[in-house]
Amino acid sequence: MAIPQRGEVWLVDMGLAAKIRPALVLSIPIVDDERSITTVVPHTTSVRGTRFESPSDVSWLKPGAFDAQGIGTYPTVKLLKKIGELPRDQLRNVEDAVRMLLEL
Repeated sequence: MAIPQRGEVWLVDMGLAAKIRPALVLSIPIVDDERSITTVVPHTTSVRGTRFESPSDVSWLKPGAFDAQGIGTYPTVKLLKKIGELPRDQLRNVEDAVRMLLEL
């Protein structure tokens, strides 16, 4: 099984209502004795223009944004396929949105 790396974008099975969608991996890789879970920020094409959305403009994703309000943690087996790696500046923008949301 592949080990998701921080900054990668994977297709994630988020369950029936949320469906399979791209999501940015925020958590660091797990080691052997830790729970096999990964924290991600989902990508959406239904942009609302909130302060918690971070636009993305990579060619391998539809126009949209990563929505910090949708942050979640899923079993790593729900990460189905790596589809790319977010550029460093866009990763920082998502991190900033998450910090604002969580007041960190």
